[in-house]
Amino acid sequence: MEQKKQYEVTILLPAYNEAGIIGTTIEKIRALHPDFEILVVDDGSTDTTMQEAMAAGANVWPHPYNIGNGAAIKSGLRCAQGKWVVMMDADGQHQPEDIARLLEYKDTYDMVVGARSSKSDTKVHRDLANWVYNQFASYVTKFKVEDLTSGFRLVRLATARQYIYLLPNTFSYPSTLTLGYLRSGRSVKYIPIETKARTGKSKIKLLRDGTRFFLIITKIATLFSPFRVFLPISLAFFVAGVCYYAFTFLTQGRFTNMSALLFNSSIIIFMIGLVAEQISQMRYDRVE
Repeated sequence: MEQKKQYEVTILLPAYNEAGIIGTTIEKIRALHPDFEILVVDDGSTDTTMQEAMAAGANVWPHPYNIGNGAAIKSGLRCAQGKWVVMMDADGQHQPEDIARLLEYKDTYDMVVGARSSKSDTKVHRDLANWVYNQFASYVTKFKVEDLTSGFRLVRLATARQYIYLLPNTFSYPSTLTLGYLRSGRSVKYIPIETKARTGKSKIKLLRDGTRFFLIITKIATLFSPFRVFLPISLAFFVAGVCYYAFTFLTQGRFTNMSALLFNSSIIIFMIGLVAEQISQMRYDRVE
């Protein structure tokens, strides 16, 4: 029986309608790292992405229809044969030359992420949105998150597979993976990279996906560190209750129903956060 070839590193490229650039990207990677496995997960493309990837020498795992960028990453993690996996975009944004820079830290950190620098060819509104996401994630994890949504990262395959069940099928898989690693006590290293403008039209829409990203990140934050979300809200209700009680006591000389409602809401939110925190801790039993 023929055994599968063992690779040290797998380069994982999720792709959807990237026929115009996927072949060039693969050829650049093969020229720099001929011994690495290049795995393309074709997420139901309607063009010749799969054929171009195969012609360039990549292993291809096709989805029968478009499921999502995160779903492609999950399929790739299940199929990868390397000890380490480098995830990167197939649209030409990430430079294959930076793969070696990530690999320099593979034996030191659990995850190495390429953080887009100010010199990257990115749009202002996305930079602003990413800054908001980074600040929120840094608050939740108590760790300086430099690029929460970067899709260019290195992980050990055996470790990353433990988090597959948490990853969504959408573009927010980098956020989930980052918060999952940090909340599990794993180490993360950011290195600055410069990205190019993508080839072709972006799949992400500002209004539709921007709002969805914020909701997803809030959900992820509540999933991994609920008390960091519930406690400020509870405190805000409590402070509002104290202030309103002080106002009504000075002006009317009494304790009003609104003050009682604010105090009760503060206590209820605090208790919900406490229960959610306990449930969150139980989830880590599934992660070594």
